[in-house]
Amino acid sequence: MFTLQIRSGVGCALLYLAGALAPLAATGTGTPGEVAVGDVLREVTLQGLNGPSRPLAEYRGRPLIINVWASWCDPCIQEMASLERLAWREDRLPFSIIGISTDDYPEKALAFLNRSNATLRHFIDHDLQMENMLGASKIPLTVLVDAKGRVLVKVYGAREWDSPGSMQMIDKAFRAQKASSDR
Repeated sequence: MFTLQIRSGVGCALLYLAGALAPLAATGTGTPGEVAVGDVLREVTLQGLNGPSRPLAEYRGRPLIINVWASWCDPCIQEMASLERLAWREDRLPFSIIGISTDDYPEKALAFLNRSNATLRHFIDHDLQMENMLGASKIPLTVLVDAKGRVLVKVYGAREWDSPGSMQMIDKAFRAQKASSDR
């Protein structure tokens, strides 16, 4: 149970200030420069971790799944194998999957990828550029992006990405976007 004790005018002033700032905190978007669902991702150069650096624009033209993770994040590590399995399924819609590591030390992220025999392309986000743009106030975060770079869905927390429920969510998001763009 939480107990609040107020002493004299200082406590009252702090309580008033907290009450005045509460609405501002509730309306925050999460991270500086976050791209909201429905908006298009800005152009950036992704810094290569287990391959060369690439402009994000190279992934335009087909749907994209972006997974934000860190080597110290147990839920991130737990879901990584399911993303690998998803990438290799033959019965899925055509899309790309990439990972964005938020590790401060690229060598730790790369060591994890080497131990796990990762085949997906991963990038390092050493300057918080992608973390902020995607809204990764907590990880893991997985973002579904349409072929034009528009954010469709943001999923916070770990999932089994090759499970029937996840596959259905992915197919629904990408098919709905394709149907609306075909009109």
